[in-house]
Amino acid sequence: MHIPDAFIPLPQAAIYWIIALIFVALALRWARNELSEEKIPLIAVLAAGIFAIQAFNLPVGMGTSGHLVGGALAAIVLGSPFAAVFILTIVLIIQGVVFGDGGITTMGANIINMGVIGGFVGYYSYHGIKKAIKNDFIPAAIAAWLACFIAAVACAIEMFIAGTFPLVPGIIAMGTYHAAIGIIEGVITAGAIYLIHSTRPDLMELGKGPAGSEA
Repeated sequence: MHIPDAFIPLPQAAIYWIIALIFVALALRWARNELSEEKIPLIAVLAAGIFAIQAFNLPVGMGTSGHLVGGALAAIVLGSPFAAVFILTIVLIIQGVVFGDGGITTMGANIINMGVIGGFVGYYSYHGIKKAIKNDFIPAAIAAWLACFIAAVACAIEMFIAGTFPLVPGIIAMGTYHAAIGIIEGVITAGAIYLIHSTRPDLMELGKGPAGSEA
C-alpha cells in the first residue's frame, strides 16, 4: 500500500501533502495535550510493532503491494484517531527516508491512507460496533479489518485518479488482497489489545468514547 514516487503526478501529490499536513498538525496538537510520560513507552512499542508488521509485503500487481496497516490498533489503544496519524506519520517517514519504502512525493497520500483513513475508520467503527457488541475485542477485530480494507480501496482510487492503473481492476486487486490481509490484522489487533488490557489496563483508553478523539 506504500505508493512509490512517480505513481502520482506532482500536482496531485501536493494536494495530498496539504491534506496530510493538516491532519499531522492536529495529531501534533493531540500529542502535546494528551501524551503523558506513562504513554510514551507505549507509543514507542506501537510504532515499532506497526513498523514490523508493515515490513511483510505481498505483491498485489500493477507495481504495488499489500500489507498490514496498524492504524486501527494505535487509534483504539490510545483513544484517538489522531494517535494513528501521529504514529503512522513517524513510521512512514522512517520507512520512506531511511528504507525507501514508499515515496517522498507520495508520502502525503500514504499518510492519508494508512494514518488518517486507517485511524479514523478503525476508531469510529470500533466504537460504533461496540454499541451493538458489548465486547472490547470482537469490535476491535472488525474495525481493524475495515480500516485495512477501506484504506486499500482508497489507495486504488487514488491510483485511478493519477492514471496509474484502471479503477475496477485496481479495486479488485487491492480490495481482494487486503480483505484477506485484514483478517490477519483483525486477529493481531484484538490480540494486542487483549494483552495490553490484561497487563497494563491503566494505559488503555478502551472505555473512552468518540469524544476522546478531540485533539
